[in-house]
Amino acid sequence: MPDDYTYIKRCLELAAKGSRHVAPNPMVGAVLVHAGRIIGEGWHRQYGGPHAEVNCIDSVKPEEAHLIGSATMYVSLEPCSHYGKTPPCADLIIQQKIKKVVIGCVDSFAKVNGGGIAKLRNAGVEVVLGNWQEECRTFNKRFFTFHEKKRPYIILKWAQTANRKIAPAIQIGAHERLFISNDLSDRLVHQWRSEEAAIMVGKNTALLDNPSLTNRLWSGKNPVRMVMDKKLELPSHLSIFNNEAKTFIFNQLKDETAGHLHYIKIAFEENVLQQVLNQCFEHNIQSLIVEGGARLLQSFVDEGLWDECRTITAKSIVAPSGLDAPVLRNAVPVQSYNLLNDEIVFYTPVGTK
Repeated sequence: MPDDYTYIKRCLELAAKGSRHVAPNPMVGAVLVHAGRIIGEGWHRQYGGPHAEVNCIDSVKPEEAHLIGSATMYVSLEPCSHYGKTPPCADLIIQQKIKKVVIGCVDSFAKVNGGGIAKLRNAGVEVVLGNWQEECRTFNKRFFTFHEKKRPYIILKWAQTANRKIAPAIQIGAHERLFISNDLSDRLVHQWRSEEAAIMVGKNTALLDNPSLTNRLWSGKNPVRMVMDKKLELPSHLSIFNNEAKTFIFNQLKDETAGHLHYIKIAFEENVLQQVLNQCFEHNIQSLIVEGGARLLQSFVDEGLWDECRTITAKSIVAPSGLDAPVLRNAVPVQSYNLLNDEIVFYTPVGTK
């Protein structure tokens, strides 16, 4: 007979189906098991829609509804105990007279944070928390980072040549873009963009490379675009100002919204990145991928404000000159693979803010 961990893993498999649809809510899956047999499954499908526990109970066949009260519910995240867009799932479990609930991990969101577990136990429900909590937290790393650190989950990304150049040397009045990654890697980058809430570049990257910062090579919603433009000097014809995605322009001159463009005034004298991250928190942006340029990326590294770094190295390309790639500090490689001649490496930091 499968053990508790097997069903928790199934909850995570179900929860993953809600990826890109439930943010800023966490991804959650639930399974209802009676006498070693799954009688119901569900996951949080859409932000604002029913939670996983509701969908799980609703999936039980009418002829098996009488088994719900004697079944065990497995859920990847602590059931909510508060009224939000939907009623509390802890109340539903109690109403259905379910006697045992096995939970993936505690929900650190302030309005839950153990409240669901307490409500269930006070109603006489047996609650089990196993040694799989870290795995379940990692699964919803964006959600937990956002609520515990009051900032988005930050991913740094860049492409580099075999000798660690990310762009040609900047010359006044002339610039030729250095194309590094191959077509497969480009599609992968667009998939990455589709998985995050926002994407950010510095002024020089927006001006010299003229990126659109969309995930046009992949399906899904475009991330919110962010650019640093202290004196609002970027020309309006740049692709970043088109109407394909909401765009935040951090500057020192004005606060203003004009359609999809949001001008956000910050002080550039100190703590610029923290001000940007505060704005992300205020606008409920749970994840941010930073794509350049080198100075902006290095500033995130130097301040320890990153959770993951992804590099694409074109092993067959050597640039005779150009801008050096950022230097990672306190970083550990955790995964690597090749896409044709490109090497993809994932890093995590030893410590972050």
